[in-house]
Amino acid sequence: MPVLDHGPRNKKQIALTFDADLTALMRKRLVSGKVKSYYNKALVDELGAMHVPATMFLTGMWMEQYPQVVRELANDPLFELGTHTYDHRGFAKHCYTLGTVPPGEMLADVRRAVVQLDQLDPHATRWFRFPGGCYDATALHKLAPAGVTAVGLDVPGADGFAKSAQPIVKQVLDHVQNGSIVVLHMHGGDNAPYTAQAVGPIVRELRARGYELVTVTRLVSRR
Repeated sequence: MPVLDHGPRNKKQIALTFDADLTALMRKRLVSGKVKSYYNKALVDELGAMHVPATMFLTGMWMEQYPQVVRELANDPLFELGTHTYDHRGFAKHCYTLGTVPPGEMLADVRRAVVQLDQLDPHATRWFRFPGGCYDATALHKLAPAGVTAVGLDVPGADGFAKSAQPIVKQVLDHVQNGSIVVLHMHGGDNAPYTAQAVGPIVRELRARGYELVTVTRLVSRR
């Protein structure tokens, strides 16, 4: 299974990517009312207002929770959509506190999310992201028949559980370079509450530095 961690270093292009996580525990918080929503509409509105292309990776649970949002994102020419497994469990041991998908279930888990996205997005990509960025040789072997390409990163946005927008902005701007793939999150809620506030300053500064913001597909294209 191929893994892509960055694009060409000779072009001033950067791909901003956004993961939409939803785990079983997050869904319980949502159903109980402890969290109002795990869709950060303010973030998506900000990306739209600033005309920022982006690649979004959606878990199957998130797609089940927000099918109409997925359709809206799919119809927006700024965005392209990929998958992020079904329920955001890890594909290697000791992946934070995500738990682990047994090797015998890995392929079915990934295929399940791919089928879900295909039902909602006629332009769905075959880009895929491992939860937590965790994988090993076993995972790569098991997922080879899925026909997806894993998109990693070279710049973690550190927006998960951030206490304000400023550290997120600094983290991204301090580490980007030509061809970077930046990982942020679009579920908001109590897990990533400041991403929407951070994205504006990030985008403005990257453009001021002469970077073109592109989707992952455009980042790796030969155009």
